[in-house]
Amino acid sequence: MATRSTRYERIMYPIDWIEERSGLIGGIRYFLFRKVPGDTNWFQTLGSATLTAFLIQALTGVVLAMYYKPDPKNAYASISTITNDVWVGWLVRGMHRWGASVFIILMFLHMGRVFLFGAYKYPRELNWIIGVLLLTLGLAEGFTGYLLPWDQTSYWATTVGININGSAPFLGPFLAQFLQGGTYINGDTLSRFYAIHMLLLPGAIFALIGLHLYLVIRLGVTSPPWSKHPAGSGPIEPEPGPPRTGLTQPAPRGGTIRG
Repeated sequence: MATRSTRYERIMYPIDWIEERSGLIGGIRYFLFRKVPGDTNWFQTLGSATLTAFLIQALTGVVLAMYYKPDPKNAYASISTITNDVWVGWLVRGMHRWGASVFIILMFLHMGRVFLFGAYKYPRELNWIIGVLLLTLGLAEGFTGYLLPWDQTSYWATTVGININGSAPFLGPFLAQFLQGGTYINGDTLSRFYAIHMLLLPGAIFALIGLHLYLVIRLGVTSPPWSKHPAGSGPIEPEPGPPRTGLTQPAPRGGTIRG
């Protein structure tokens, strides 16, 4: 009869095998178990909630892509088939449709928390810029996905959106013609929106999320404004030489930085 230690070794053997050859388990442990200020609260979970919403969108989008047909003759019919004939297709489509709004709302809430907590300040300015880019790409995902059902509502809503983009100076007309695949919305427009929605934007969002999480791990979690604990995972080592003023190390009001 196997002892408890023997059973534990059998269970842990595959994990130890992967860890010895890749170091992946240690990286996951480092990512999940980090020192954070002791008085953080539920506001700090908005970023994780946003990531969860995006992963749900990606998963349900893959399922929908298995049945959706991106051509003007069959697009609406394929949506009807997903909703009425595919097993739990109505649920998957509903999660994807309403999850898009949840994803956008959570992004705004997360960025509002970052702004109010001052988490966009030194040394996290780059992460704030990445967050703004993620918000822009998320809005673009919602815009490109709105046309895919190819019904009257999506057609005219996309027409209004493209006309708004086309009114921008310099690049506006070129952007409108590129998105439409011509001078008006047609079958090429649907194909382009599908490619952008399924391939280009999700790939860019995944890449930026990876960079965003890397910077969060590297710089640590920001303390709330009322916290008495230091922010981040530790003090950033100053560069050798005299201290620099400006954006990298702002001087306090009414004084100067002293070494």
